[in-house]
Amino acid sequence: MLKDINTEEVEDIAIAVVPGEEDSSVWEVYMINLKEEGLDNVIVASKGYGMYKGEEVKTSVLRHFLGAFEPLDIRLIEPIQKEVFGLNNEYWVSFYIGTNIFDKKFIFLPESISEDNFTRVPFINRMGVIIR
Repeated sequence: MLKDINTEEVEDIAIAVVPGEEDSSVWEVYMINLKEEGLDNVIVASKGYGMYKGEEVKTSVLRHFLGAFEPLDIRLIEPIQKEVFGLNNEYWVSFYIGTNIFDKKFIFLPESISEDNFTRVPFINRMGVIIR
C-alpha cells in the first residue's frame, strides 16, 4: 500500500472561496483542476477549527465525493457561512491520476477570506480567494 502513495508535490490544483451570487451571507467553496489531465475518485474533507470568543472550537468534518474530474474544470464543494471565516478552514483533497494516489491540504487562515485577498477565479470569472 505505501508503494502506491505518491510523494510528489501536488501542482495545478486549487481551492477557491467565492461570495454567493444571490446571498452575500453564504459563500461557495470550489475545487479547481488546472491540470490538462483528469482526476479520478476525488474526495475532499473539510473542517474548521480555532479560537472563537476565547474558546477553542471545531466544526464537524464533512467529506465530499466529487468522483471523476475533467481536465481544466471547476466543481462546487460546499457552501460556507461567513461566521466561520475567523477560524482555520481546512480542505484536504485526495485523488488518483492513473494508479497513483495524491493528496494535498489547503488551509485558509483566520480572516484570510476577505476582499483584500480577492483575485479572479478561473472558469467562473468571479472574484474570490484562491489557494494553490
